[in-house]
Amino acid sequence: MSANEQRSTFVTVIAWIFIALSGFTTVISILQNIMIQTIFSNPEFSQETKALPPDAPAFAAFMIEHFRLFFFAFLLASAFMLVSSIGLLKRRNWARLCFIGFMALAIVWHMGGLAIQFSMFSAMHEQVSAAATHGAPDMAPFFIAMAVFSVVLALGFSFLFGWIIKKLISAPIAAEFRR
Repeated sequence: MSANEQRSTFVTVIAWIFIALSGFTTVISILQNIMIQTIFSNPEFSQETKALPPDAPAFAAFMIEHFRLFFFAFLLASAFMLVSSIGLLKRRNWARLCFIGFMALAIVWHMGGLAIQFSMFSAMHEQVSAAATHGAPDMAPFFIAMAVFSVVLALGFSFLFGWIIKKLISAPIAAEFRR
C-alpha cells in the first residue's frame, strides 16, 4: 500500500477482536476434542446414548448420537475463523469474503438456534407442567425468562453481525482489499 492509502481502524479492530476470540475458542476446542476422544470413547458410553427415552426431541437425540462430530466441526470452524481473522488483518479479500460468510452463517445459526430452543422448551415445558401438578415447583417463570434472554441475545448478536457485514461490504472498506 502506498503512503496515501489509509487502513480503516474498523477492520483492524474487528480483526484483532476476532483473532483473540477465535484463537481462544480454537485452543478450547482442541482441549474439548482431546477430552471427548479420551473420556467418551468407552463402549459403555455408546450404549447409554442409545438408551434415550422414546419421547426425546429429535434434535436432542441427533446431538447426543453425533456429539463428537459437532465438537470436531466447531474446532474446524474456530480454526478457519482464526485464519480468516488473520487474513482480514492483512487485508486479504478472500478473508473479507469468508468473514462476511461467517457473519451471515452466525445470523442463520442464531435464528435456527432460537427455533430449536423453542421446540425443546415446549417439550420440556409439558414435562415440567406435569411435574408441577404433583407438587414440584412451577418452572414456567424460569422458562419465560430464559426464552426472553435467548431472544434478546440472538437478536443482539444478529444485529451486530449484520452491522459488521454492512461495514465490510461498504465501498471504502472493500477498496482497502483491492490491490
